[in-house]
Amino acid sequence: MSRMSRKPLLFAATLGVAVVGWYFFRPERAFLDTRVTEAAPVGSATVLLRGGFVSREHEGRGRAEVLQLADGRRILRFTEFETLNGPDLQVYLLGSADAAGRGDLDAHGFLSLGALKGNAGDQNYEIPAGADLSKYRAVSVWCRRFGVNFTTAPLAPPAT
Repeated sequence: MSRMSRKPLLFAATLGVAVVGWYFFRPERAFLDTRVTEAAPVGSATVLLRGGFVSREHEGRGRAEVLQLADGRRILRFTEFETLNGPDLQVYLLGSADAAGRGDLDAHGFLSLGALKGNAGDQNYEIPAGADLSKYRAVSVWCRRFGVNFTTAPLAPPAT
């Protein structure tokens, strides 16, 4: 094979690696914010658990509260929330006060509440009716693709 005929193959291979790398890492998300502005649930609500976000692999801030609504539903609410954006971010209730890696999730358990709606702003996540909240100690924004805990809010009953 001549040197000239190898150039298109080398270009195609380099382009393929770049596209795959972009797909997995999505570097542009580190610079793009997705802001969410969901209203607090309407009606009376009792705060069952609350906590403040602390940084883990990435900086995080804001508050998390588990609310019991008058109709019996339970909602996890983030207020003044902010963290770095990333690929495949999920909201997990953790069976421990923190999780450093996938092994901690497996050892202590977790409950997925779905994809993070945005890396900034106020947002609500419905907690399944049958979920036993006594099993969960924190909420995490977890990057499922890389097994990384972006930020965690340890949860505790509010002070009376």
